[in-house]
Amino acid sequence: MKKVYLLFFTLVLSANFVFAQKFTREQYIDKYSAIAIRQMKAYGIPASIILAQACLESNNGNSSLTISGKNHFGIKCAGWQGRKVYHDDDKANECFRAYNTDEESFVDHSDFLRYRQRYAFLFDLPVSDYKGWARGLKKAGYATAPTYAEMLIKIIEDFQLYKYDDKNYVPSKTAATTGDTHSSPKQNIEVVKKPSEAMREYNIDNFVIILNRNVSKRNGVKYITAKYNDTYERIGDEFKLTASQLRKYNDDAKTAQPNQGDVVYIAAKKSKAGKDFPMHVADAGETLRGISQLYGVKLSDLCKKNNLEKNAVLDEGQTIYLRNDLKK
Repeated sequence: MKKVYLLFFTLVLSANFVFAQKFTREQYIDKYSAIAIRQMKAYGIPASIILAQACLESNNGNSSLTISGKNHFGIKCAGWQGRKVYHDDDKANECFRAYNTDEESFVDHSDFLRYRQRYAFLFDLPVSDYKGWARGLKKAGYATAPTYAEMLIKIIEDFQLYKYDDKNYVPSKTAATTGDTHSSPKQNIEVVKKPSEAMREYNIDNFVIILNRNVSKRNGVKYITAKYNDTYERIGDEFKLTASQLRKYNDDAKTAQPNQGDVVYIAAKKSKAGKDFPMHVADAGETLRGISQLYGVKLSDLCKKNNLEKNAVLDEGQTIYLRNDLKK
């Protein structure tokens, strides 16, 4: 009998502890506001919308899906290759995405909106237009609730979440730099632009994905800037190129992958630099490949122009010729 009482007492204490640990909406917003702002700066999605959706979809971080799978946005498994959890939703025992950290959920939510054609029109709206974003999410079918847009707008206005849409807003000191104690990836702080030449559509697991990258040119050669967790394989899928082609374009090793912030050419570099760049003076630690990427010149041609091997160690102040007509 004593064991029964002890078990009952333990269960009561556990239940009270769990209840005491539940987030209020204010606490949840405060904890994740910094992540939402970072995602806004990286993707151009209003932080107010990110936070309102997270509050609504995760029940302020208290839902079983968020607790078991760190899934703050109710995103299901379609096309997902990672860890999965199962919960009753529109149907019994549906498959949902699960993440290793809270911030991964916020990043995946941003990717989910950015890479799908049905949400592409939202990125034409200014970050300050949280009402347009809320109504657009409902129109695009993010949720089935008929009042979904109104619910998001009410949360934003009741808790003044629109203040987080100001890029100069500084979160409180209690706001988490990440959603948990795990380390998290650094985020690109530049807002993703949408020039027409950057739009690419492709199909993955019956979903039409639309990629929004800022495609630029250097020496007349198109390139993109690698983002966190980019691979040559992923970039190749997006631009209808093979990983081996991309490695060749970028003079990279057979098994190499780009790092966040790297220039990745999506076309062959040229044999020489433009007329405005006849030569380059090397800084300490620079490599021929780095200079090749900087000016959009093939590494093999750079080696020939300067009578150097591709792995040559450069001296600080050494002149590297970028055009045939200046080679001596």
